[in-house]
Amino acid sequence: MPDPSAGSALVFPGMSPSRFEDAAKFMLINPVARTLIKRVDEALGYSLVARYRETEGDYSEYAQVAFLVNCLALADWAAERFDPVPQVIVGPSFGGKAAAVRCGALGFEDAVVMTARWARKLEEYFAEHHKDVVTHSFTRTPRAELDKILAELDEQGEWYEIANHVDADFWMLSVRRTVLDWLNQRLRASGGMPLYTMHPPMHCSAFTDLRSEVDSEILAGLTWSDPHTPVIADQDGTVRDTADGVRTMLLDGFTCPVRWPEVVAALRGRGVGKIYLSGLDSLFGRVPITTSNFEVVSFNPRTAVMPRRKPAARSVA
Repeated sequence: MPDPSAGSALVFPGMSPSRFEDAAKFMLINPVARTLIKRVDEALGYSLVARYRETEGDYSEYAQVAFLVNCLALADWAAERFDPVPQVIVGPSFGGKAAAVRCGALGFEDAVVMTARWARKLEEYFAEHHKDVVTHSFTRTPRAELDKILAELDEQGEWYEIANHVDADFWMLSVRRTVLDWLNQRLRASGGMPLYTMHPPMHCSAFTDLRSEVDSEILAGLTWSDPHTPVIADQDGTVRDTADGVRTMLLDGFTCPVRWPEVVAALRGRGVGKIYLSGLDSLFGRVPITTSNFEVVSFNPRTAVMPRRKPAARSVA
């Protein structure tokens, strides 16, 4: 059971699709977010809110920068209300960018430029390479059953890689698009539940060229510092407490799978009993391995703009 008296961690979630209305309302109302938006507009040379409003796609350049801004602004919003003093910071998948800023390894403007250029690079790269590869998520599939499915893919001569181990029975698998129908039928036949399919794909050893290009063309031009708060790497649960460690963690996200159970074990090993989840999350803060090990305090752009309830009046005897 979670121990509320134990230490805490600040967690920035992986990016989830969100409605523009919810994200924009927070960005326009929250004082910290408004200040950050001004800095974003100066750094990128355009109006983020206007571009975000006009551009379709859950993972556009503008949606990604807006997600980064909201995650960081929410962390400040939460600091005023919950007074968290995190021992460590975690940022699985996309959340690693916000974690790099919050821990002090990367400046905000550098992170904004990095995120925008990163998004453009992904779009350019996957328009030319691995166009048939997708990352498919599914649950209700224990490891033993997954191994059977992977063995059948091996027999068919099909390529695959595990991109994300979320929980004991929750996975993301990178496969060729032509395999999806068979995979979904096979999952349902064994009691599994297919969820959603992502393109561009993610966290795969086949993307070493992309990792190298981002390293040399984007990250090399940024200023990195040793973090003031250690970061737990989402790939293996190791502690990153140097500038190079955080930088390498971000790059490893291209080629290494996310292993959330190892992160959970690392947090428990450091005495963490409560996590503050800063940003819109539909995954890491909700799965049983998280909720059974930690007290989870979540806040997102929609809930942060809701009126705060007044405490009930106390009766006088």
